[in-house]
Amino acid sequence: MPLPATKRAEKIIARCREIAACTEVPGETTRTFLAPSMHKVHALLRDWMVAVGMTVSIDAIGNLRGIYPGSDRGDRLVIGSHLDTVPNAGAFDGILGVALGVALIEELHGEHLPFAIEIVGFSEEEGVRFGKPYLGSMALTGSLDDEVLQRKDTQGISVEAVIREFGLDPARIPAAAISSDAFAYLEVHIEQGPLLESENLQLGVVSAIVGQTRLQLRFSGQANHAGTTPMHLRHDAMAAAAEWISEVERHAKVTPGLAATVGKVQTRPGAGNVIAGEVFATLDVRHANDEIRRNAANALLTAATNSGGARGVQVSVLASSHEDAVPTDVALSKLLLEASEAAGTPARVMPSGAGHDARIVAERMPISMLFLRSPGGLSHHPDESVRPEDVEAALATTLAFVTLLKANHTIQATPQPATEAHA
Repeated sequence: MPLPATKRAEKIIARCREIAACTEVPGETTRTFLAPSMHKVHALLRDWMVAVGMTVSIDAIGNLRGIYPGSDRGDRLVIGSHLDTVPNAGAFDGILGVALGVALIEELHGEHLPFAIEIVGFSEEEGVRFGKPYLGSMALTGSLDDEVLQRKDTQGISVEAVIREFGLDPARIPAAAISSDAFAYLEVHIEQGPLLESENLQLGVVSAIVGQTRLQLRFSGQANHAGTTPMHLRHDAMAAAAEWISEVERHAKVTPGLAATVGKVQTRPGAGNVIAGEVFATLDVRHANDEIRRNAANALLTAATNSGGARGVQVSVLASSHEDAVPTDVALSKLLLEASEAAGTPARVMPSGAGHDARIVAERMPISMLFLRSPGGLSHHPDESVRPEDVEAALATTLAFVTLLKANHTIQATPQPATEAHA
């Protein structure tokens, strides 16, 4: 007998909390790439998947993959998200999308669609242990190379060694690449931000995963005595950086859709009675339009130079990384919007300010993403939560989505260029 709507949402939430108890640190949820607790995660998900008629395997990077066969065609829809966490995480980031995928299969009640459905629980997305995110989805797209396998953590242990320790064979990673019959990808995820809640909305359909520019700047002035150096004779690196930080905020506020953040500042020598001689600062610039993002980053670099020049402080860029925005597929996103309407919970179109596995999967197939509201806008935090009515709305929308796909799933793959990405 089918579960009532409230009960099926509560079941998904309970499963997420059961997974959250699989952790390396007692009293919190911390589960990095192929940590020992991932064996327990795999066991739980395997049991749930097998119970609804799925065939389950674990590939060589540690992705858990369950396949629900189609009735008469070789095509497959891929539904996925990640199983790893940041330190001291919440219970829903990543795993909600996998648990909801299993619930979707359960709600089919044995019906086989014209296409197969493959649910993927990616082994790594956050990049915590090796400073390299998306290991799971990179293996799925065939872009995980030997250089990545040789990366080492702070203990000097390589990615390859961790794979072997988990009981897998890194030589078989090429076999983890998704087959050519995969025609579309759907990722359901908590928003991880406050926008939907601020507008009293439950769901969002993602239009693009924003592009990012990350920079590390150095403001080089002259350290000197705080009491004996007159104000007009100072070369204060901190004053230059502070003026620039205010300009970063101002510029982002007047540019629609732009997010710009100075998240880390270090001063030298760092004493209360010494004028700062050097300041190191980070800059993170994000926008769904790459031209706007690049122009903003250039403008903010000019602003930093101007703030320094007014004080005899030199400004240099020490490190930089850039990744382009990844649009979701127009046809799939339209179907997802139609599905939300059909399910009775119209969704808002919005960009994703965070990175997701969908960014990497876009290299191989068209992607779509469905967000659900994050209470308090909170994520990557132990108090991260979801509302049962939002989980139910997401499940109902996903069910309507696959129903629409039954009528039309002739989406052609439109690969995106690979980029150096960050979660």
